[in-house]
Amino acid sequence: MLTLAADIQVLARFGRALADPIRCRVLLALREAPAHPADLADTLEISRTRLSNHLACLRDCGLVVAVPVGRRTRYELADERLGHALDDLRTAVVAVETDKTCVDAEDKDCC
Repeated sequence: MLTLAADIQVLARFGRALADPIRCRVLLALREAPAHPADLADTLEISRTRLSNHLACLRDCGLVVAVPVGRRTRYELADERLGHALDDLRTAVVAVETDKTCVDAEDKDCC
């Protein structure tokens, strides 16, 4: 059981980052390879302004870092373990999604 405030804050930041589909897409794209904002915006088919706001959130959450490359900035995951964590979460969600042991799932729309 998590009791340390710092542990709880870390998980809350991670949850905040994953709460938005665009931020999830950004994290998954960066899981594949570091990228410049213009390239990310094109890949994700969103405006650069909108992407900038999401990158700021992910930086504030401590999940991505901005790396200066000459006159440009490249973004990457702050730690390679985040890529593994994203993979683990994706596979865990798929496992739970296929587990239909909750008898109230359809009635309560909970699982």
